[in-house]
Amino acid sequence: MLQKLKTYMLPIAMITGALFYRYVELVSFLTPYLIFSMLLITYCKLSLRNMSISPLHLWLLLIQVFGGLLVYYLLLPLDSMIAEGTFICVFAPTATAAAVITGMLGGDIACLATYSLISNMTVAFTSPIIFSFMGSHVSMPFGESFLLICRQMIPLLILPFIAAIFLRKFFPKVHNALQNRQSISFYMWAVSLTIVMGKTVSFIIKQGSGNIKEEILIALFALIVCIAQFILGKWVGYKNNNLIAGGQGLGQKNTVLAIWMALIYLHPLASIGPASYVVWQNSINSWQLWKKQKKSGIG
Repeated sequence: MLQKLKTYMLPIAMITGALFYRYVELVSFLTPYLIFSMLLITYCKLSLRNMSISPLHLWLLLIQVFGGLLVYYLLLPLDSMIAEGTFICVFAPTATAAAVITGMLGGDIACLATYSLISNMTVAFTSPIIFSFMGSHVSMPFGESFLLICRQMIPLLILPFIAAIFLRKFFPKVHNALQNRQSISFYMWAVSLTIVMGKTVSFIIKQGSGNIKEEILIALFALIVCIAQFILGKWVGYKNNNLIAGGQGLGQKNTVLAIWMALIYLHPLASIGPASYVVWQNSINSWQLWKKQKKSGIG
């Protein structure tokens, strides 16, 4: 019963957020706390001894940051909203659940877990600069904008890692409890997804039908970059003898964080990009798992 619930949690969370957006929006302030908690639980599972940075990680980081900026500036002449919505789908860090899917596909979990940490840290340190030059903070003086975003992003993404190390050293029982209860983060993810989807739907409804063309294009470009990132990630992974980790590391995004960043720092309608990316990446993951199971069955 519980496994079936997990299987259908994605559509349940999205539909609940969409239908009850008026009520869900009231608890939207909980999103950063949920993101922090999910990262803390995930980092408690990481073993620093098994982590090592490889050329694959560096290539994926370059694509994540500079690829996102390239996509943004290529689409900017078309529409700034579309550019922002597509950019955040590339720039967003790897999903905390990506290591689980990597393991199910037979990939290197340690490699992906390492990249997940590096990916989040990179976003924490580069987002204050990048978001100062686009979206809602572009009209602010750079120094003011930079410090404001730093105060929001760095604690959100860096402190969970520091807290995990602190718990491991001084409160091992608490650390072990979180390490052995990784499923908690799944339910937190479901609640977070419900909230951010409700927030996105609320903003779309308030905007009316005036931006319907842009909204469709944002979802379409999100699909294009989703497929492109899985393919490019697998290609880079293949070149570095880690095909599956490469594909999941670049293609599977922390969409809850991405939606939250879009709502806070970019044009709120840009959140349609990562909101639709949720569907696209999970469709690809489902297809990959089905293909893996079918191959195993034949074998």
